[in-house]
Amino acid sequence: MTESTKPMTSGEAGENDSGSEQATQNILDTGSSIVRSNGASVFVESIVGQIEGHTLAGPNTKTTKYEHMLPLLAKLEASEDIDGVLFLLNTVGGDVEAGLAIAELIAGMTKPTVSIVLGGSHSIGVPLAVAAKRSFAVPSAAMTIHPVRTTGTVIAAPQTYSYFQRLQERIVTFVSGHSHISPEDFQALMLKKDDMAADVGSVLYGEEAVQVGLIDQVGGLADGLACLHRQIRERKPQE
Repeated sequence: MTESTKPMTSGEAGENDSGSEQATQNILDTGSSIVRSNGASVFVESIVGQIEGHTLAGPNTKTTKYEHMLPLLAKLEASEDIDGVLFLLNTVGGDVEAGLAIAELIAGMTKPTVSIVLGGSHSIGVPLAVAAKRSFAVPSAAMTIHPVRTTGTVIAAPQTYSYFQRLQERIVTFVSGHSHISPEDFQALMLKKDDMAADVGSVLYGEEAVQVGLIDQVGGLADGLACLHRQIRERKPQE
């Protein structure tokens, strides 16, 4: 028999079944998978639900845990087996510093990266959406932009206000530095009073996010993968 028609042995079948089972388990456990096509290995990572910080979210809350994401991103950057990373976002936001930590690591990666906003990327999800080298949003995607806020008891109001102001400045600086929106325009969207009934801020949908310069391009999965493979091809001759 030729190589292409050689029957699979029981050992080979077991190895393939084991690899398939592990890939399925990775998707179930962490929302991640590896896709190999066009001579490249793309790691697909989901950022979904609530960005969990130092405090555990409730047992019924879907979360993205920063203590999982940070070492994973470092491993992907150092791995010789991964050529690029595709981030799929559908998050309500969450812990600000945990979200910024993840966004800073994504932005610091030298490997090709693409993000796609699906459903929504709200609050601290906005820096996560713009952290990749190229960002996409489907037309139905939504992004909520609002000032930093807190719940609970505030002990020292002036100091707390100052802290929130500086934290907000960090977010504005990061977003404007990794997208095409100016700090002034992003701040104006944060403080807008017309879009939200019980808060200040703005809600942008896919095409609106592109028009204001927040997201690079309207597009879905095929567009994101095509862009990622272009980045990979452009990078490979330099290696």
